[in-house]
Amino acid sequence: MLNLPHDLYTAEQTRELDRIITEKHNIATSKLMARAGAAALTNIKNHWPQAERLLIVCGTGNNGGDGFDLARQALEKDYRVVVYQVGDVAKLNIETAAARDALLATGTEVHTFEDTLPSTDVIVDAMLGTGINREVTGQYRAAIEAINSDKRAPVLSLDSPSGLHADTGSALGIAVKASITLSFMGLNKGLFTGEGPNYCGTVCFDSLKIPSSVYRELTPIARRVSLENDASGLAPRERTGHKGLYGHLLIIGGDHGMPGAARIAAEAGARVGAGLISIATRSTHGPLLNLSRPELMCHGVEHADDLAPLLRPANSLAIGPGLGQGEWGESLFQKAIETNIPLVVDADALNLLSKNPQRHNQWILTPHPGEAARLLDCSSAEIQADRFAAVKELQNRYGGIIVLKGSGTLIYNGEAPTRLSTWGNPGMGTGGMGDVLAGVIGGLLAQHFPLMDAACVGVTLHGMAGNKAAEKDGERGMLAMDLMPHLRHLSNLIY
Repeated sequence: MLNLPHDLYTAEQTRELDRIITEKHNIATSKLMARAGAAALTNIKNHWPQAERLLIVCGTGNNGGDGFDLARQALEKDYRVVVYQVGDVAKLNIETAAARDALLATGTEVHTFEDTLPSTDVIVDAMLGTGINREVTGQYRAAIEAINSDKRAPVLSLDSPSGLHADTGSALGIAVKASITLSFMGLNKGLFTGEGPNYCGTVCFDSLKIPSSVYRELTPIARRVSLENDASGLAPRERTGHKGLYGHLLIIGGDHGMPGAARIAAEAGARVGAGLISIATRSTHGPLLNLSRPELMCHGVEHADDLAPLLRPANSLAIGPGLGQGEWGESLFQKAIETNIPLVVDADALNLLSKNPQRHNQWILTPHPGEAARLLDCSSAEIQADRFAAVKELQNRYGGIIVLKGSGTLIYNGEAPTRLSTWGNPGMGTGGMGDVLAGVIGGLLAQHFPLMDAACVGVTLHGMAGNKAAEKDGERGMLAMDLMPHLRHLSNLIY
């Protein structure tokens, strides 16, 4: 992911890119297809250098044209190439038909797909690309099933796995499960969120040598977050710095039986540099939390009025970890949101908010899909079907900043572009990981990061720390506390 562009586009925008290139810059579609074919062949050589046999499955649009051109160039490099056509040949556009004719002129046969595919070293999916927005049926569905049933040969998808909605990341009934997706000219947002990561494998990119000025003619709909672009607030500290400069984070949570959630959030805030950390929790939990981490200031709070003296010195709040949804948690939540202190709202605090919706400009909401569904009174499946639409609707209803967690976490403040994180891994799907994120963002807010910066940097540090933990000991069995040493290390690596 490190070498990919940060800007992300809709399928319609990438088609507009194509139009601008051909009409304003006079680069013919046939030339772009030739460049795409060359880029695909280079990708195959780099990733599967031992491959000798290629099976290329082509559709009727420009994606198919890329596949036909790849086949022709691969033959010139002495690959053994078998090509299958899916869809009605009469529907080929002019450029794709020309690419197919050029391949046929070499004496290569283009087979009509029926129901099975022969064995090969690499399968190339050049069927649908980004040009589909309805359920896959008929011959295309059968071809995708045939590709997915081959468990031996790796799959290279051109532009996007066939059957994947390029805008939402949803599989349209069925989609190719690619080993590598090679995207051309502009990255589509759906490759990185929803179900996209399950189908795309490793995402690679080739600009096809189009002029960089072309990109200035379109405003990206989304942008990937990165520390190098978003983390100016993590600059080296002045030698005369002290804890008072680095802010005071108050964690509110830890109802009976759940002190660990507040403890996790508190340490996460400390590990990214907050100067002081307090916890407002049940009276019985304070001494236990101090034993495990004596740097924390733990306060027993049994009534909402007890919270007032703790709110006064706080620069930021994180409410929700282990809060519960009972009378105690609800009273503390209402007290906290009456303030104007920047706050992170997570876990049970989100569930309480869903019961009494309101707007606030100084908060960051961090729902996972289930919590988002409760906030929008819909199902998790509906959230996942179009995460970009969901994060915008959440912001419209609740204000502030929305961090919609999950694979391809989205961050939105009401203004384009939506920010998207490609960091993180499945090992982070364990209890306490959301508490880590709440604490990280809260710790950055305490250090006077603007809300959007705190959300973007917090999500990035959280995902990167999860990846470091996975690199060290693997994904399976990862615990939330495993991220702590990596959070500290990453927070000091920026400059």
